Amino acid sequence: MSSLSLLRFLPLALIRSLANVVAWFICLNKDQGMYWKTKINLGLAYPELDEQQVEAMSKRSVHKQCLSYAESAKCWAMPPEWSVAQIKKVHDLDVLTSALADPKGALIITPHLGTWEMMNAWVNQYGTPTIMYKPSNNPALDQFVLDSRKSLNAQLVPTDATGVKALFKTLKQGGFSVILPDHVPDRSGGVVVPFFGVDCLTSTLASKMAQKTGCKLVGLSCFRQANGEGFEVYCDALDDPALYDQDIHISTTALNQAIETMINRFPEEYMWGYKRFRKAPHLPNFYKNK
Repeated sequence: MSSLSLLRFLPLALIRSLANVVAWFICLNKDQGMYWKTKINLGLAYPELDEQQVEAMSKRSVHKQCLSYAESAKCWAMPPEWSVAQIKKVHDLDVLTSALADPKGALIITPHLGTWEMMNAWVNQYGTPTIMYKPSNNPALDQFVLDSRKSLNAQLVPTDATGVKALFKTLKQGGFSVILPDHVPDRSGGVVVPFFGVDCLTSTLASKMAQKTGCKLVGLSCFRQANGEGFEVYCDALDDPALYDQDIHISTTALNQAIETMINRFPEEYMWGYKRFRKAPHLPNFYKNK
């Protein structure tokens, strides 16, 4: 048994307290790490904010990110029933259930926003989704997460051509798949389009799947409630016709805009602590020498 499994014996309140301590130390390091990257990204995404506002928002965001990582680890250590029980409120559930009933299938768009891991078990109540899984570079962590994934009612597929084929097959059979659309792809798998007004490399996979299958698109995000007692899920209908445009630049731009709308609901809950704006040609390296 992985030592990480011991998290099941720690109360969530204690795990959150430890996460806040870690976040406090991270925010002391102004010139590198999560706080530094978060500040750069928020400054790019929200240019209307002054430096003091960006710094304050960055500190709050680092705390939110650390909480989300800690909550995800707790989620992985617990049985699926525990995670389902943490979901106390669902906004616009009919958006999800209607999409899942569509014969063309449904593609669930889940950005790196809030505690998305907490709703994995919850959404698995509605069927058997096909989900891509990329192994971690840390063998112990990878096994820990993989064991958690295998306890869910999901079909795990690799992040390669075989996995892509499996996703398409699922949709064509009227099933549903889940994609995290906002990672930085290889240049062969992306196009440069705006995200928060900044041209950046954007994955084309979700857009191509929508183009080729006509599947329903639903945005899902999960946040801890203000009182700390459980989580709430938001179901967003992504129904802009531009999302299905055959011009991949138009469709990926529309998808980025939809993701922006989801993020702007609670902007500090987004995982701003990674280099989202890297690999864009003809733009400066915002993360140079760090």
